[in-house]
Amino acid sequence: MNPSLKLLLLLLIALEISFTTIVSLNIALVLLAALYLLLKGTKFKTLGWLLIVPLLPAIGLWSTQYINGSGDKTLMAWVLFTRIYAFVFTGATFTLTTNILQLADALEQNWHLPSKFAYGVLAAYNLVPKIQHEVQIIRAAGLMRGQQLSFWSPQLYFKAILVSINWSQNLAQAMASHGYVEDAPRTHYRQVRLRLRDWLILGLGLSCLQLGVFVIPWR
Repeated sequence: MNPSLKLLLLLLIALEISFTTIVSLNIALVLLAALYLLLKGTKFKTLGWLLIVPLLPAIGLWSTQYINGSGDKTLMAWVLFTRIYAFVFTGATFTLTTNILQLADALEQNWHLPSKFAYGVLAAYNLVPKIQHEVQIIRAAGLMRGQQLSFWSPQLYFKAILVSINWSQNLAQAMASHGYVEDAPRTHYRQVRLRLRDWLILGLGLSCLQLGVFVIPWR
């Protein structure tokens, strides 16, 4: 599926379930998302982390609503609990199965996102491993001077920001040297097209969601 339409579909699903109070719909979305991830080759260990990591905030929302809520407290507590997992699992169907390069290409070519934003996002994404390595170097240099730079140390992040600024300048010069001109017409080596199949999947997904919200009487 086209990455941009996949993102649109998931945003619409997240928006709609934010205003529904149907526990079974949230559970169904979690199960469908887990099945999709398995079909895409996601490991069981990853699915396990998707279940464990949101557990604490989900329990916090459940207990807060159950203790301090009004109206049908039990229903709303379970709605909030399952909604957290619905957000996490549906979001994982995008983050774990979508290539960031294809997404940037789709947003630029299909939805006319300015190329400077698309390439800027790609540059930032590809610099993350280098920044992590640089942070390790900064911490090691601090230890050599007898200075412990902890995870929450402002000096660590300040130095990393300075390095990132220097990299951004080098990257801008590299793009200019390769012929990149802002707002100029561009051709694309990797072409991403919106196909009829993509629109059909989008329509089918939204139609099934409406059936779950308005037609099927599950709670």
